[in-house]
Amino acid sequence: MKKTALVILAAGIGSRFGGGIKQLEPVGPNGEIIMDFSIYDALEAGFNKIVFIIRKDLDADFRRIIGERIEKVTEVAYAYQEIDDLPEGFSVPEGRKKPWGTGHALLCARDVISEPFAVINADDYYGKKGFLALHDALTREEESEKEQICMAGFVLGNTLSDNGGVTRGICSQDEEGRLIGIVETKNIIRTEGGSGAAAMTDDGLVPVDSESLVSMNMWGFHEEFLDDLREGFPVFLKAAEDKPFSAEYLLPTIVDDLLKSGRADVSVLKTDDKWFGVTYKEDKDSVRKAFEKLVSDGVYESPLFG
Repeated sequence: MKKTALVILAAGIGSRFGGGIKQLEPVGPNGEIIMDFSIYDALEAGFNKIVFIIRKDLDADFRRIIGERIEKVTEVAYAYQEIDDLPEGFSVPEGRKKPWGTGHALLCARDVISEPFAVINADDYYGKKGFLALHDALTREEESEKEQICMAGFVLGNTLSDNGGVTRGICSQDEEGRLIGIVETKNIIRTEGGSGAAAMTDDGLVPVDSESLVSMNMWGFHEEFLDDLREGFPVFLKAAEDKPFSAEYLLPTIVDDLLKSGRADVSVLKTDDKWFGVTYKEDKDSVRKAFEKLVSDGVYESPLFG
């Protein structure tokens, strides 16, 4: 079986959750965390290696709460996103505390990834179909002069929170399902009794098509993408010198640059699974109820890994 990895971005601080390590919050009937369900779905889809990207200060808790269990069922590797992991000639701006973003997080795992891989957020539940679609795309033999990237495209209406506005990357595609561009849209809320969506702007509510496909940071890459990250990071750092405290090296921006330069094709793999996650502290109860229903409906057993 071809080696494929699932890379989990788990180094985020989670400030909107109100403190604490939200990626390690129990949500399942037997204390499962969201990552348990994502890992289970990924292994079921055919992925056979898990890479956790965490902060060093989370290491002991992370291994105790999830890592040691997952190591019993599949290969596991760890990488650490550290703010001072920078190319030669660069240093952390004095006073900067903010991590450098998802692109930098993935770059920090460059020494433990040597196979096609999917990338997800630690605190998001994606459902089963996205993992199946990504694994199929990553293991398909294709000849192309361009780099092949894929992403799961979620229906906007299946990704909204009942507890506040969210930011979503709304995708536009060509007739063959390839990505043309992503427009980041902020403060999207449910409308019309939950069936519609709108963005809250300074000029009021602006309707948004709830059937639009959006990016939820669920990507599929081949190993060459790590070279793209390595080459692009010094360029980013140089350009970010006028924003030393806020600039972030983000996967959607990096992919968009590859797309616009003609170096990559990005396939949007539609999934109609419902996404949910703990964006706000108030989301926790609804997420717990959702997992209870998935278990009672027989979608999952609980506990998942014994």
